[in-house]
Amino acid sequence: MITVSLCMIVKNEEKVLGRCLDSIADLADEIVIVDTGSTDGTKRIAAKYTEQIYDFTWVGDFAAARNFAFSKAGMDYIYSADADEVLDERNRQAFRRLKETLLPEIEIVQMYYTNQLSHGTIYNYDKELRPKLFKRVRAFRWQGAIHEQVGLEPVVYDSEIEIIHLPETNHKNRDLAAFARMIEVGEPLDKRLHNIYAKELFISGEDQDFLAARDFFRSSCKDTARSVDEIKEAACVAARAARIAGEGEDFLKYALKVTACEGCAEICCELGEYYFSKQDIDEAVLWFYNGAYETESILNIRSSQDIPLKGLARCYRALGDEEQAAACEQAAQKLVDDTACRMERYHT
Repeated sequence: MITVSLCMIVKNEEKVLGRCLDSIADLADEIVIVDTGSTDGTKRIAAKYTEQIYDFTWVGDFAAARNFAFSKAGMDYIYSADADEVLDERNRQAFRRLKETLLPEIEIVQMYYTNQLSHGTIYNYDKELRPKLFKRVRAFRWQGAIHEQVGLEPVVYDSEIEIIHLPETNHKNRDLAAFARMIEVGEPLDKRLHNIYAKELFISGEDQDFLAARDFFRSSCKDTARSVDEIKEAACVAARAARIAGEGEDFLKYALKVTACEGCAEICCELGEYYFSKQDIDEAVLWFYNGAYETESILNIRSSQDIPLKGLARCYRALGDEEQAAACEQAAQKLVDDTACRMERYHT
């Protein structure tokens, strides 16, 4: 049977830390808690479960804090958890079986992260595989009878274990502030972070957030090192910011960049809002319809679901077609209700 170090970084998690540790503590062979500056009872609660509690001065870098936590681990594998996660009994048993049967050559175990749409900031799906269990010491081996080389790709196992994510709040403000700090000091955003920044804006950003991010994403549109997909998502943000700022010419410039790259539901919704504000309702209907039925979303899945349907409802109501407006509202509400039902099952 493998041994497991549970490693966590925490700050002001007194409301949820006990719930998390109650669900996983007995499956861990040691528990490492790294506190990054709590001012509540977090450390007092942690002390009920472990003596391995360390302070780490927060430097605005989650990776640095997690690396410090991993450095304190001593078991075969490291399980990385957040305080707002929970394992229910079915998945606790699955975790226990995994400990008993895991093959030693496996270096990373992925588990399903669920309930993603609850207080989501960057997620368009309710369930995704994430690497959660890591072999602490990796053995490098030569491979190949001839032209041998060292195997560099980790051996990954996709388990069926589901971790329930039960956040208390939306971390949008924290995340967007972190992106702003990175940009201010000139730290580059790679493709993954660039995408996450754009997603977070479209899923949970407010007008001031788009305006604050405008210069960065306008620059991204000119960055020849960015891929077509990155330029497309950057142009979506730049277009939204221009529309918010009331700069129609700039808005159309970036909207056209997206449509030249096959378009997406996000920019269709933006064009729908733009033409609706100009009281060109027929043109707004065209673009909202395209958002709902003809294009796919790239940043916020709701841009191809209830958002354009609600836009269509406003348009039809402005045209005096109450029947069509009601039908669009009902379709939009059904999509919202279906999502709420999926989320509710994790809370009951």
